[in-house]
Amino acid sequence: MHARSSWAILAHVISHLCVAMPEDTIITNGAGNYTVWVHRFYQHRAYRTQLAPTSGSMGYGVPAAVAAKCVHSDRPVVSISGDGCFLMAAQELATCAYEKLNIIHLVVNNGMYGTIRMHQERTYPTRVIGTDLGNPDFVAYAAAFGIPGEVVERTQDFPVTLAHARASKTDILLN
Repeated sequence: MHARSSWAILAHVISHLCVAMPEDTIITNGAGNYTVWVHRFYQHRAYRTQLAPTSGSMGYGVPAAVAAKCVHSDRPVVSISGDGCFLMAAQELATCAYEKLNIIHLVVNNGMYGTIRMHQERTYPTRVIGTDLGNPDFVAYAAAFGIPGEVVERTQDFPVTLAHARASKTDILLN
């Protein structure tokens, strides 16, 4: 695990995403603690640019991104998922690779089901169970489908990584 000082600050990452992407970018997400940052710091500047569940459905973001890109192939699409949320539909990377969809997949990786853990800690502080994740190497996982990936550990690295992702004109996973 990295020291907390080296972690990317999600508020800055999402704020930069908002500034760097075109107004018609479609942002998709699932359910989890990470969505607070998406909804707080991504300022949608056009209609029909957000796809998110209203029922707390984990795993919604990646398939929603696939659907959005199939319908709006001319618009940028960014899927933002927590690691647990991403794993619910990670196999959709096969569809992305096959269809060459050009989606940016941003995986917020904290190694746990954060919302579930938060509820457990609040209600049963000494009985947290089943919320730690044994995550794969997400970059290697994406590579198995022929999709490149990069790890972003520091906030200041995100702008360059995002610019590279946009220029790649292919699906890419940013972990």
